[in-house]
Amino acid sequence: MKIEEELSHAFLSRRRLLKGAAAGAALIGAGSLPLRALAADPIKVAAVYTVPTEQQWVSRIHKAANAAKARGDIDYVFSENTSNNDYERVMREYCEAGNKLILGEVFGVEEAARSVAKDYPDTAFLMGSSFKPDAAVPNFSVFDNYIQDASYLTGIIAGAMTKSKNIGMVGGYPIPEVNRLMNAFMAGVKESAPDAKFQIAFIGSWFDPPKAKETAFAQIDGGSDLLYAERFGVSDAAKERGKLAVGNVIDTQADYPETVVASALWDFQPTLDKAIAAVKAGQFKAEDYGVYSFMKAGGCSLAPLGTFETKVPDAIKAKVTEKEKAIKDGSFTVEINDAEPKAG
Repeated sequence: MKIEEELSHAFLSRRRLLKGAAAGAALIGAGSLPLRALAADPIKVAAVYTVPTEQQWVSRIHKAANAAKARGDIDYVFSENTSNNDYERVMREYCEAGNKLILGEVFGVEEAARSVAKDYPDTAFLMGSSFKPDAAVPNFSVFDNYIQDASYLTGIIAGAMTKSKNIGMVGGYPIPEVNRLMNAFMAGVKESAPDAKFQIAFIGSWFDPPKAKETAFAQIDGGSDLLYAERFGVSDAAKERGKLAVGNVIDTQADYPETVVASALWDFQPTLDKAIAAVKAGQFKAEDYGVYSFMKAGGCSLAPLGTFETKVPDAIKAKVTEKEKAIKDGSFTVEINDAEPKAG
C-alpha cells in the first residue's frame, strides 16, 4: 500500500488515529544515504516542532539536541509551534540552508514530509512517525517513544499506591505511541492490583492543559484516587484534589512533590547519537530508530521515587528492581500493545 493511500484517512488533528500503523510501507535497511563523511566537524541539524519545546514529548528531543550541541557534535537550530500547513515550507528552508539532519514529528504531515525528503536526497531526516521506513525514501528514518518498559514499572508502583483501585487515565489521542504506554502501565498495575479498574479518556489535543485538567477532575469525581498523566494538566488536578499521579516522558516530581509518585522517563539521546554517527560516517539510511527508546538501549528509565521513596512498600520496590533487571537482560519483555486501551 502506498503511503499516500494510507494517509487519505487523515485525522483533523496534527496526528491521526492510526490503528495498525505497521501497515505503512515497511522496508527497513534500504541503501545508505550518499552523504559525505564529515569527520569530527559538527554537523548542521535543524528541528521542526508543531508544539512548544516545553511540551513533554518534544522537550526530550530538544534536550538531546542541546546536549549534542554542547558536546560540539552538532550546530542546532529549531522552529516550534509550526502549523501543519507550514511544516513543509519550514523543512525546505532548513534543507536549502545546508542542514544535514532534519528532526521533527510528522504525525500529521507524513506525505508532505516524505515528499520533501525525496527532493533532498543528500539530507538525512529523522522523524517521529507512526509509520515505518520506506525503501523508496532511503534518507528518511523514523522513531517513536517506545518507553513501554518504564511505563510498565510505573504501573506496578501505581497498583500498590491506589486505595480505591480506581485509576484515571488521560491521554491526547488513542494512537499507537500513546496506546502502547497506557497498555503497559495498565499491565503493570494488574501486577500489584489485579482487581483495579480504569477510567480512560482522550482530550483530542497534544497541548491543552486546561482540558486535561478538567477531564482529570471528572475522573476523580468518578472515584479515581490515582491518575495517569499522559498530558500536562492532569497532575494539577490531582494536586488540587489531594490525589496521586504518575508522570509520563519527563519527571515533574519537583513541581508536584506530594502528588507525582513515579514517572516513566524518555531519553532521546541514544536515538539522536545513533543518527549523528550515521550521518558523520556517510551511512545514514532508512531505518526504524524506535528500538533505541527501549530500556536495554538506555532510551527510557524509571524516575527516582524522591519524596515517595519511603512511601512505596519495600516489597514493591524490590519487585520493580527485579523486573527492571529482567527487562535489561532480556529475560522479560514488556508487551508492545498499540491497540486502543479499554476502560473497565
